[in-house]
Amino acid sequence: MSILSKIQGPDDVKKLSKQDLKVLAQEIREEIISVTSKNGGHVGPNLGVVELCIALHRVFSTPKDKIVFDVSHQSYVHKLLTGRNGEKFKNLRKTGGYCGFCNRAESPHDAFGAGHAGTALSAALGLAAARDMLGGDENVIAVLGDAALTNGISFEALNNIESSAKKFILVLNDNKMSISKNVGALSKYFNDLITNPIYTRLYSDLESFLKKSSVGRTVKGFGKKVMHETKDFFMGSSMFEKYGLRYLGPIDGHNIDLLETYLNFCKNSPEPVILHIVTEKGRGLPCAIKNPEKFHGASPYNVLTGENTEHVDPTIPLYQDAMGKTLVKIARKDKTVVGITAAMSAGTGLCHIKNELPDQFFDVGIAEEHAAVFSAGMAARGIKPVAAIYSSFMQRAVDCAMHDVCLQNLPVTFCMDRAGLSAQDGATHHGLFDIAMLRCLPNANIMQPSNEDELADMLYTSIYSGKPCFIRYPRGKGEGVKMKDFPQKIEIGKAQVLVEPEGEVVIWALGNMVSVAKQAAEILKEKGVSAGVVNARFAKPLDVELLKKHALSNKRIVTIEDHSIRGGFGSAVAEFLVENKIETPLEIIGWKDEFIPHGSSVNVLRGQYGLDTASVVDRILKACGK
Repeated sequence: MSILSKIQGPDDVKKLSKQDLKVLAQEIREEIISVTSKNGGHVGPNLGVVELCIALHRVFSTPKDKIVFDVSHQSYVHKLLTGRNGEKFKNLRKTGGYCGFCNRAESPHDAFGAGHAGTALSAALGLAAARDMLGGDENVIAVLGDAALTNGISFEALNNIESSAKKFILVLNDNKMSISKNVGALSKYFNDLITNPIYTRLYSDLESFLKKSSVGRTVKGFGKKVMHETKDFFMGSSMFEKYGLRYLGPIDGHNIDLLETYLNFCKNSPEPVILHIVTEKGRGLPCAIKNPEKFHGASPYNVLTGENTEHVDPTIPLYQDAMGKTLVKIARKDKTVVGITAAMSAGTGLCHIKNELPDQFFDVGIAEEHAAVFSAGMAARGIKPVAAIYSSFMQRAVDCAMHDVCLQNLPVTFCMDRAGLSAQDGATHHGLFDIAMLRCLPNANIMQPSNEDELADMLYTSIYSGKPCFIRYPRGKGEGVKMKDFPQKIEIGKAQVLVEPEGEVVIWALGNMVSVAKQAAEILKEKGVSAGVVNARFAKPLDVELLKKHALSNKRIVTIEDHSIRGGFGSAVAEFLVENKIETPLEIIGWKDEFIPHGSSVNVLRGQYGLDTASVVDRILKACGK
């Protein structure tokens, strides 16, 4: 019987011998590799924190003590150590299985839910401040990694730690990676801390001395003071100490004994402290170490080769690649066109311009707000920026889209991948609210293609529109249509009639729901209901001329969108009908007004929530009284 199978909670971890801990670490890695190779998931981040999570649960006692993981995509180990082993873990990220992130509803050991970068420091500081107000004595530990410190929210929290909490522990998990390779001054700063040869040698010598010494805390305190002053002499004072945190490290993040020693010191520190650990992303899986960007969040894969095991038709491009390759075509002809990413070059498809036209590519790190304002600044000087940001992350930059882009009517193109569902990631990653957040902004043009060729045309149209434009499109492969050699402009605000209505029902569908609408129309025809189909293309501006014509010449209008029913495309159609005193019945089909959980696939979730073809047909028949 394995050691991991006996772990029912953190107390069981505390009882293990040092030799057992090494075996446990290996078993955890094997379990994570086994599960993620079948289900996909965040492989590299979790394999890199195995020893850290074991040490955390050896030193601290959750759920009383609060561990807050930034992003929490590295929480699989934490789940396994807190009673979440078994079938639900084997179904991780699938319907009926555990969520791939921390989730307060899932376990009391998850002190704070997350899915986006940069929230751990603020949340943990709030927990610590509340503890002090309530007279508690629990420890609060924030675990940051994958360049979360490049996110501005983290620095806002750093600025308040000293004044907001008496005790506070920050563990900086430094693996030199965010999702793409770390960029910017902070990355260089951490690298200098780790690689300075004089400090590293002195630090190693002192560690060796302290391990042999039995003098205790006096010597440790003296040693810490010496190292603090030595580091200041060779490198200047740690920036964290300027924020009021006592700095420790960097130390080996794969040495459980060493981690326990330092975490116990942090536990007993009367003041805020940061422990800087160095880990290897993907440790224990050679293909993940070799390709850390791919294995940050991977599809199902072959453990030996690292190759994707999902069936993928190579003739049908992913939407992200269709966008990225089209951008390269445009940028080759126009040197003022640039691509901008917030640490997601591969996921957004900007890896193509990064590799082929590096002088026209910018990676700003995990900083969506900065990416948006940076783009606005470039646009103000005549550059044509294309900022590729996931829909679920674009919500962090809505203020900047309003204040810095739309208010000044600057020609920035935002490409919002993952609009709609990111099925296995769940509520934190679904892109179901972008239209609602952006549609109220004056000067904004919001569009969604029905296929990959139309995406290319929309990208070209947006870049040369002279206006703020937002293009949303889903995760995954396109529709398999043939793409033109070079994109063409389309008229902004003009829809496309695919099936002429005959006076009964007309379905206005947006983006990837056009294919559902066409299928539904065919079935409805067999059931005696004629249904026209319109590829709406634009959520703003609407094609008001065509919409008015259809509203006055048909008995019913149906809208279908891969977005929340609140504030989305259907809401825009409803507003138009009310404003023009048109009483044609309207049926709005979209995602319910709730947070949609993770599921095994897009099709599974659509079936559960009434957005599959059969459900759409039933909904329309019912609305028609049939």
